[in-house]
Amino acid sequence: MNAKRKPGGRPKLTEGGRVKKIDARFTEKEYELILNLEKTLGIRKTDLVRQRLLENAPTVIINANELIGAIDAIGTELGRCGNNINQFAKYVNILQRQNRVDLAVVEQFNRLFRDYIGQQEKLETALRGIIRMAGR
Repeated sequence: MNAKRKPGGRPKLTEGGRVKKIDARFTEKEYELILNLEKTLGIRKTDLVRQRLLENAPTVIINANELIGAIDAIGTELGRCGNNINQFAKYVNILQRQNRVDLAVVEQFNRLFRDYIGQQEKLETALRGIIRMAGR
């Protein structure tokens, strides 16, 4: 009748478990801000507070909505630049068929296009850095 029961559940951690608790009180406004951050960033309140307190210096918390909006705006501007480049190339091709191409304009376009490519490379590097920081 007194058969040994199997222990149920997850085994106890031998080390590294979170056993200490800190209580903090917030005003309604502060708590609403925390709830808003929790919803916006997609992380739990405890992780948010822990991250802000313990890892504030090396970690940057990113507002996902603002980041996506900014990247979307950059994409829109890149699309506009691409449209302008295509329109200019079409116009130069028309002038070339008519033997009316001004070499000074073509040289200036080439210089501006090199600058544009350099800016795109900088943007790509910055976006990679943002993605790496967001992955932390």
